[in-house]
Amino acid sequence: MPDGSAHRPRPQALNVLGGRLELCSLSPLTGWYRDGCCHTDERDHGSHTVCAIVTAEFLAFSRERGNDLSTPRPEYSFPGLSPGDSWCLCAMRWEEARQGGCAPKVRLAATHQAALRYCTLEDLRAHAA
Repeated sequence: MPDGSAHRPRPQALNVLGGRLELCSLSPLTGWYRDGCCHTDERDHGSHTVCAIVTAEFLAFSRERGNDLSTPRPEYSFPGLSPGDSWCLCAMRWEEARQGGCAPKVRLAATHQAALRYCTLEDLRAHAA
């Protein structure tokens, strides 16, 4: 996450439907900028752009691949995720989970259009919350 950039103005972001990017989650606070939205920039190499509602199955899938999203990490102000939480996922990880049959539901209006570099709109719509 970039230092001190959470308060820097960003251009108006669009979601995958072409509308204004909506809030993903304030509790837990998510996003590359930790501003509650799935904003991104050129430094976000993971493309944290898919607003997903995580499931126990997805959390286990992610943990098995080396990204434990369930365990709190206070040193990063990360509370750990629980099933039902909304979170800005890396688009590539969401796509990997889709291919593995355990993609979580997606909040389309809160998913940044940059996710379309890695995921198709058709697949995202098929998993719409």
